[in-house]
Amino acid sequence: MNIQQFQYILAVAEHRHFETSAEKCFVSQSTLSTMISKFEDEIGIKIFDRSVKPVEITKEGEIIIEQLKNITNEINHLNEIVKEIKGEIKGKIIIGCIPTVAPFLLPLFLKDFSNQYPDLTIEVREKTTEEIVRQLKSRELDIGILSSPLKESEIIEEHLYDESFILFDTSNRNSNQTVKIGDLELDNFWLLEEGHCMRDQVLDICELEQTQFNTTANINFKSGSIDSLLRFVKSTKGKTIIPLLSLIDFPKSDKKHLRFFAPSIPHRSIALVHHVHFPKKKIFNLLKAEIIQKVEPKIQDLNENFKSEI
Repeated sequence: MNIQQFQYILAVAEHRHFETSAEKCFVSQSTLSTMISKFEDEIGIKIFDRSVKPVEITKEGEIIIEQLKNITNEINHLNEIVKEIKGEIKGKIIIGCIPTVAPFLLPLFLKDFSNQYPDLTIEVREKTTEEIVRQLKSRELDIGILSSPLKESEIIEEHLYDESFILFDTSNRNSNQTVKIGDLELDNFWLLEEGHCMRDQVLDICELEQTQFNTTANINFKSGSIDSLLRFVKSTKGKTIIPLLSLIDFPKSDKKHLRFFAPSIPHRSIALVHHVHFPKKKIFNLLKAEIIQKVEPKIQDLNENFKSEI
């Protein structure tokens, strides 16, 4: 048995089609099929049931495939350790970022970081916190950007920045520049859909239960996007809470609806995270430094400029 056979088997397990898997592996279908058959003969277990379409994995095959995934992950881990020892910044990293951070933070650093390391391929995926944690543990992701703390024993968290929350109020009832959390009027108050950590944070900050805020009785609006949330809030003359970095490129006409909170100002902490056995520590540390360098002056600028404008 060899690594090539492992890759062929995992490809068929993913695509459930020999021809498609062969194309993905850049070999002929006969080569891929023969190599898998040799592996099955060697271990004396049939991994795939070829008599049905799409191809099915046998019960015994499911156990073998799970082990092959673990072996392949460890081989990849070894390769990354070798690169790390050599000081090479190359290969590929997959970053998961929560949707309430991604559109505002990523443009600040991603292009410059990728230009500095042209041999490094960077793939970014928007995921909820729950999905990022799960995929870090399964090694489907290398790095996560999310709100902390997680308190997960398998995940290492490195603090990036603190970001204050701001009230976006289109009801035209409150003309004060600052507002206290305890004075929030909860009628026509909208939040992101369940499953987003920012929703839970806002509920915690306001010390609210799920049923304590009121929206239009016959509308059940669910959104995972801050942009969609803001558009909907404006259309209903409602209110919501948004993070500071969402004020980047904020429409001038909407600035009049912003209200900063009085001390103690509610905020969230954003962290860069990785699995405890993640090997690419040098890349992680370079990425962390780049983000902090770009985001700190932007946060300071937003705090100063928007307070003076509204």
